[in-house]
Amino acid sequence: MELKNKNVLITGSSRGIGLAIAHKFASLGANIILNGRGQVSEEVLDEFAKYLVKVLAVSGDVSDSADAKRMVEEATTAMGSIDVLVNNAGITKDKLMLKLTEEDFEQVLKVNLTGAFNMTQAVLKPMTKARQGAIINMSSVVGLTGNIGQANYAASKAGLIGFSKSVAREVAARNIRVNVIAPGFIESDMTDGLPDKIKEASLAQIPMKRFGNTEEVAEVAVFLASQEYVTGQVIAIDGGLTMQ
Repeated sequence: MELKNKNVLITGSSRGIGLAIAHKFASLGANIILNGRGQVSEEVLDEFAKYLVKVLAVSGDVSDSADAKRMVEEATTAMGSIDVLVNNAGITKDKLMLKLTEEDFEQVLKVNLTGAFNMTQAVLKPMTKARQGAIINMSSVVGLTGNIGQANYAASKAGLIGFSKSVAREVAARNIRVNVIAPGFIESDMTDGLPDKIKEASLAQIPMKRFGNTEEVAEVAVFLASQEYVTGQVIAIDGGLTMQ
């Protein structure tokens, strides 16, 4: 898929990995639809002026099916189509299993997994009609390996992989591709706040001996959006953490 003038919707894109992905697509000439649960700031929107592309912000909660449909309708009305969807929005509520509450479990699944379902279902009708499209779902290496204190998060991210592979099979004949990115330790506000001992222990597990960065994740997203013969795949960007 040629990305110039295509319309790309990235959920959870007001900061972090989602924002980096938005910038990468915009640098290649794609129009951008940003999303946050709250209003996307003017400062974030102003960052895209240098790309000379269309930029729209749609606020809403992906875990609410009505909100998801409304956001897709707003974006489609304003832009004409959604050619690429990146389901990046996600939350964590980390606790050991014995302390994990039903609410902790359900909230994480509702945003991370049901949210992706809501947004995917909302964009599939127009994509099916256009007989083209790319959907990229943001999982995690935790969805591949599990992790102490993250049973809810790992379940949501593993579920996203099975969901993506199933939808990929359903829509492949319509020239719609569905793929998954599974980031490992990526430099972010979250990793910056980790104690040095945890950082050192994490780095010791990574064969490349460094954390990744958001730009590297964004490059994988661009590859999956533009490569027209890749679907149903999971790409781990983790410095070799999960290699077998």
